[in-house]
Amino acid sequence: MKRIHVVGTADTKGEELAFLADAIAATGAVVCRVDVGTRGATVPVDVSAEEVAAHHPDGRGAVLGIDDRGRSVAAMAGAFTRFVQSRDDISGIIGIGGGGGTSIITAGMRALPLGLPKLMVSTLASGDTAPYVDVSDIIMMPSVTDMAGLNRLSRVVLHNAAQAIAGMAVNPAPAADGKASIGLTMFGVTTPCVTAIAEHLRSTYDCMVFHATGTGGRSMEKLADSGLLSGVIDITTTEVCDLLFGGVLPATQDRFGAIARTKLPYVGSVGALDMVNFWAPSTIPEHYRGRLFYEHNPNVTLMRTTARECRAIGEWIGTRLAHCEGPVHFLIPEKGVSALDIEGGAFFDPEADAALFEAVERTIRPGATRRVTRLPLHINDPDFAKAAVAAFLDIARQ
Repeated sequence: MKRIHVVGTADTKGEELAFLADAIAATGAVVCRVDVGTRGATVPVDVSAEEVAAHHPDGRGAVLGIDDRGRSVAAMAGAFTRFVQSRDDISGIIGIGGGGGTSIITAGMRALPLGLPKLMVSTLASGDTAPYVDVSDIIMMPSVTDMAGLNRLSRVVLHNAAQAIAGMAVNPAPAADGKASIGLTMFGVTTPCVTAIAEHLRSTYDCMVFHATGTGGRSMEKLADSGLLSGVIDITTTEVCDLLFGGVLPATQDRFGAIARTKLPYVGSVGALDMVNFWAPSTIPEHYRGRLFYEHNPNVTLMRTTARECRAIGEWIGTRLAHCEGPVHFLIPEKGVSALDIEGGAFFDPEADAALFEAVERTIRPGATRRVTRLPLHINDPDFAKAAVAAFLDIARQ
């Protein structure tokens, strides 16, 4: 039987945990109370902290009975993650916590499939939630007051949270239409290209477009690793620029890792590799003063990549794609890689582009499963979009 898992540290948040579980049960949903505390539950639970801790690779002794609270919380987070991954009865999951509880519970939530309802009621929900949410679909709900005993406001917050998780778990989203899904990456300066590709393919594929802001690329690759994508059209690889040169929207070192692991059909390009992203001008590192900049808006400043930097970017991408055993077709738009990199545009620099193109071609090691094609087109030319569609359909059929 699928159950809503209600998770908290029953040693310090027992009263709130019991209230929340009862409120969910009152909706008719079946609940499972899970303790992730480290000092002994103060209320009845269905899954004890000892049972959760036993999922740690080194056993419950690596989690419980440790004097160092930081180590204990980190170990419980690892154990809870393995615990939820072992379950097949989760219809939804809701957690309550302060700093430690939020860290433990969201670690497990992030390991669960996208689309499974996840709600975290936390004292930290109104601050920077990126470390807790990352690229998952966790909903963070502020507790407003601290969780130090129930009060008139916390009862309302927890009641509302109970209604929300029950509604999501009892009334799941309808099944998809059956089309295979593909991931596409887009930036403002490559929008015409990616929009045209999606329009060409939408009748056949469920097109998921990801904003190439660092988290966008990671989200797409998480879906690929989860088996939820049938292919990738990675037109906008700009996150690599920020990774290598200190921009604010970076990829991780694992960019393209999911493509190598899954061997999915992959069409890539050099979209927006002419720029590194920074926030307002005052935030730009001192060593970049005097470079060519473009004010995208008052809060985002773009820096043109040089020929030397473009060579390094091309080598980084090509070297990683060279390890892909699945079908790879990389397209090079010889007349410019973004809306700014066009004749007369602010970032038009044929020398830098040439260094980029040469580096990709040289390091990707074309062969039976990897191709590089140069096209005498700008990346936002409608014919480039058509070429990308044709390239993807060709390797998808294979």
